[in-house]
Amino acid sequence: MEFVKRFVQLFVIGFRQSSEIKGLLQEVPSQVQEKASECCPEGKTDYRARIRLINQDKNKYNTPKYRFVTNKDIVAQITSASIAGDLVLAAAYAHELPRYGLEVGLTNYAAAYCTGLLLARRVLKKLEMDDEYEGNVEATGEDYSVEPAESRRPFRALLDVGLIRTTTGNRVFGALKGALDGGLDIPHSEKRFAGFSKDSKQLDPEVHRKYIYGGHVAAYMRTLAEDEPEKYQSHFSEYIKKGIEADNIEELYKKVHAAIRADPTIKKTEKPAPQEHKRYNLKKLTFDERKMKLVERLKAFNDAGNDDDSDDDDEY
Repeated sequence: MEFVKRFVQLFVIGFRQSSEIKGLLQEVPSQVQEKASECCPEGKTDYRARIRLINQDKNKYNTPKYRFVTNKDIVAQITSASIAGDLVLAAAYAHELPRYGLEVGLTNYAAAYCTGLLLARRVLKKLEMDDEYEGNVEATGEDYSVEPAESRRPFRALLDVGLIRTTTGNRVFGALKGALDGGLDIPHSEKRFAGFSKDSKQLDPEVHRKYIYGGHVAAYMRTLAEDEPEKYQSHFSEYIKKGIEADNIEELYKKVHAAIRADPTIKKTEKPAPQEHKRYNLKKLTFDERKMKLVERLKAFNDAGNDDDSDDDDEY
């Protein structure tokens, strides 16, 4: 309590005396410092936003408040907060997309849309709500919000962008659009989707649809192929190896969307058994193994003694 009172006093005076602050920080127990470092090792948490995302009314009776979380690696998760820490209900990763037919371009806006769609269909299938909430089957680029059904309300989550800069056209909003079309209920605004014009204050569905189906990538491929063929060969080498051209990118993403809706369940990868490494030191024996080894040595010693005695008797 003395430590808390001292901290409040320093906070009220505006931290004017730096010497007192240093002394206060030195008074913090080492256990508290270690616990803080474990909870947030790099200090990359916006706690002002987090408290608003996880704060729940008392009359909700410990009902989880789910968050739709994404990051720059296109890892989308549905999480909820608890006393022990965040609990992940479902997750989807961009490196799963090759299983659905998308083997290249796993970090662009279209791939983020596919990852959000995969997460939405996966969590709804896990909760047995996928048949009731199919979402927007064909992406048109227009804003979409799921409508409540008669039996169960749609699964609701809040967008948690973390420390990502919420600029217009950011990939996090591509994942958000995929989750919305997948059937999740996420409060949002169309102002940050790709294709929103600041001048007209409206979303252009055609531009947004182009980004969802990789049209911006196809346009860049055509431009490089005409202006800089050498750069095109190096920049899109993986596309060339897979036989993907600018004209068939849209059809590719349509097939990926259909494959995700057909089977969004997660499949564990089969990892090979670890190889046995050569040991250059002796293996540490257990107590029972050391005991048995001693018994064997004593037995061998006694047998050798008996053999010597028998040889002496034969000589005489």
